[in-house]
Amino acid sequence: MGEAGVFSPDARLELIEGEIIEMAPIGSGHAGAVNILTRLFVQVVADRAIVAVQNPVVLGLRSVPQPDLAVLRVRDDHYARAHPSAADVLLIVEVADTTLAFDTATKTPLYARHGIPEVWVLDVQNRAVLACRDAGARDYRTRLRLVGDERLSALAIPGLAITPRQIFGD
Repeated sequence: MGEAGVFSPDARLELIEGEIIEMAPIGSGHAGAVNILTRLFVQVVADRAIVAVQNPVVLGLRSVPQPDLAVLRVRDDHYARAHPSAADVLLIVEVADTTLAFDTATKTPLYARHGIPEVWVLDVQNRAVLACRDAGARDYRTRLRLVGDERLSALAIPGLAITPRQIFGD
């Protein structure tokens, strides 16, 4: 579609439930949070997992979101032969600077329906982290909102823990 002129060739797009969604531009607060988490995640998981930054995850035939971070099961080809699917995902992180409503009302239920075990949504504006766990048929059954020095540990990744203050500062 980029070649046909429907979208700019450098447009940031996601396929969500059969719809092509243009992604919001990445602001500095968003980029900084992704950088902080990428650095931490890579240090903690080392060779136990793969940290994918803004790469596609295939969820059935109608959805290919590009989460800000996905912590994936190790695969010999590092996902060069095929994008990861829901079964490969240990944790997804979405950073929401201007997209909080979309991320919490559309993307997290999508991830739950596909059995992603845990999703963190970073609310840049309110300096909070929403942890979504216990995937159900329509959405996550457990949602925890953390602020300040409240510690969040990833369920499937031993040693991976962070506080909102570490991400957002004071």
